Amino acid sequence: MSNDGPHYIAHWVCKTARRQEMIDWYGKVFNAELVHADATIAFLAWDAESHRLALIALPRWVRLLFPFAKMRRKLYGIDHIAFGFKSLQSLLATYSRLQEKGVRPVWTINHGPTTSIYYEDPDGNRLEFQVENFDTAEETKRYFRSKDFAENPIGVTFDADYLLARLQAGEAVTELMRQGAGNPPGTQPAANMKAINWRTL
Repeated sequence: MSNDGPHYIAHWVCKTARRQEMIDWYGKVFNAELVHADATIAFLAWDAESHRLALIALPRWVRLLFPFAKMRRKLYGIDHIAFGFKSLQSLLATYSRLQEKGVRPVWTINHGPTTSIYYEDPDGNRLEFQVENFDTAEETKRYFRSKDFAENPIGVTFDADYLLARLQAGEAVTELMRQGAGNPPGTQPAANMKAINWRTL
């Protein structure tokens, strides 16, 4: 299948009245470097790209005019941006590192196709950190067409600390990526759309 479209996402841009909070947060979460900052815009980078995130500064009074700005993604527009990790070990190592820095996830869920940990930046923009549960895109597509996915297209929430403890104990990664593996015995995870609180989505 030919692809004449864009090859990758180069960067994204956020307008914010919390610029320093955003710079600090992305510094913690992505180990981001502040490449440039002036009164209007700031650029942050954390990999081979010259910049991945730009922050356009809005005056602080904007926060007073729009006190419910963090609710926007629940109602309209882009819901989240997803970032892929190469392994469950890397995903959970990042979770552990961020826990130590006081950055906690807002949602941890095994969607079926992915094991995912969601975070929100100071403006409420949601980021999904994920690892693929299947080895190939074709396997994932087959899962999308399956009865299991049709019955539960959202997934099963999990306890990240419990999953990390099982990983550190040496259990097989393939077992840990199975839905339900991240829940201590006797607990009842949210397993479908009706069971998931709307505030989480």
